[in-house]
Amino acid sequence: MAERKIHWIVEPVDGIAGQTSEWRTAKPVINYELCTRCEQCWLYCPDECIEIDDERYPHIDDAYCKGCMICAHVCPAHAISEEVEDEQIIVEAES
Repeated sequence: MAERKIHWIVEPVDGIAGQTSEWRTAKPVINYELCTRCEQCWLYCPDECIEIDDERYPHIDDAYCKGCMICAHVCPAHAISEEVEDEQIIVEAES
């Protein structure tokens, strides 16, 4: 049987869309007082834009987060909330 190679993306990279946060309407915000460091947000982030620091706390790379809020939905401690982006940006995106 042939050996199967797995290539992990360990940090966001520029794709053809570039920094994808430019078309986001909301972003996740982590309350570190509530965070239990379970890493569920990191595990389920489809864009791999959450990094875990040496103390196991998650940090979101706002340049690549699309604002899907999956991280908030899977957080068992409800430590991630949704923050609406600047209304001016939303109006410009709708134009």
